[in-house]
Amino acid sequence: MDSGIEKTKELPVQEITIDTDTRDILARETKYQKEKGFADWPIVDIDAHHSEMTSWRQVIEYIEDPILLHYAREFQSRTGGAPGLSNHTPGLRYQDAGGRIPHQQQIAEPVDDKSVHRDVTLVRRSMQALGLDYQVLFPGNLLQLGTHPQPRVEAHLALAYNRWVCDTILPEDNRIKTLLYLPLGEPEVCHRIIDEFSERQGVVGFMITSVRFKPVHHNSYIPIYRKLEERNLPLAFHAGLTWTDEWTKQTDLFISMHAISFVLCNIVHMTNWIIHGLPERFPNLKTIWIESGLAWLPFMMQRLDSEYQMRPSEAPLLKKLPSDYIREMHFSSQPIETSNMKLTEATFDGINASSQLMYSSDWPHWDFNAPSTIYDLPFLDEQAKRNILGENALRVFNLDRPAGK
Repeated sequence: MDSGIEKTKELPVQEITIDTDTRDILARETKYQKEKGFADWPIVDIDAHHSEMTSWRQVIEYIEDPILLHYAREFQSRTGGAPGLSNHTPGLRYQDAGGRIPHQQQIAEPVDDKSVHRDVTLVRRSMQALGLDYQVLFPGNLLQLGTHPQPRVEAHLALAYNRWVCDTILPEDNRIKTLLYLPLGEPEVCHRIIDEFSERQGVVGFMITSVRFKPVHHNSYIPIYRKLEERNLPLAFHAGLTWTDEWTKQTDLFISMHAISFVLCNIVHMTNWIIHGLPERFPNLKTIWIESGLAWLPFMMQRLDSEYQMRPSEAPLLKKLPSDYIREMHFSSQPIETSNMKLTEATFDGINASSQLMYSSDWPHWDFNAPSTIYDLPFLDEQAKRNILGENALRVFNLDRPAGK
């Protein structure tokens, strides 16, 4: 195993390149946790990513449709690029090219260990440096699949990726977990995925990509939610970026689109989820809203409460205020907004963060948050910090408590 115990060294930002070792980039966090005394707390990262496109030639070999498999192979051999059949747009990778560190542009750090897949080694490095006991791993470019013009292709790519990650990545380290992709473009395939993968090692639930334009309360999805609730499997809505929405199209800079897109998609889905009474229909289904930050939630709570109180007849399934349902949902912390600490504190209080919020890093993306981001919040007591950094996730995902913690 690539432990890297002697590898870590703290680097100034200007020396970080695409070749820099993960442990060196995050060395300051490793040191800080030891100094502050929370390195021995359970810490669970519920949202991190790997670059699945670097392994795309392996992934497509899991495509079960022979014609689509042929196309995927041909697209790659003719263009020399990796993302055959995906709707990922290589020419608009602003997220990789800007930000605080140039790591995501191309994760080219040397990996000598050939006993496991390269991504396993990279995940282990980030877990070591960030002091993690578990990390929930997501794809990156596949989060755009919800807008694929061919729902059948979305379904086959989701199946292929899910099989690849369950065969190649998850068995190598029990600390690596995932919420597998559900391709809502083909609801019947979602049932196949839940049936096939729900008991595979490392699978702790399922995920819907929030960048999609079909309402989540559609009747065809109701049996999916019932199946997840019956099996006590959490359902996450993972936000993303897009310039394909008519609203975000009007933004002409990445920073503008990024600020709106990750929030807008989950605002729409959460509104439909609540107003159409899905929390009442599936009271035991744990829902998690990922990578939208937190500042949007007080707006949602007040806005939906106000509208509902004026027109309750349009939401007849609700038995309490929309904000009450929101307080029972779960959220990831990243990218946390802290420019106004009073507003941040009010948000934490409004969403019952001590029991409902879970730490997430979003590593290796440019806007990642280290665990110290939560530890340093001045208005949290120690138990709240412990809950958000790890205890809540242990409970929500039914994870074994790490030895000695």
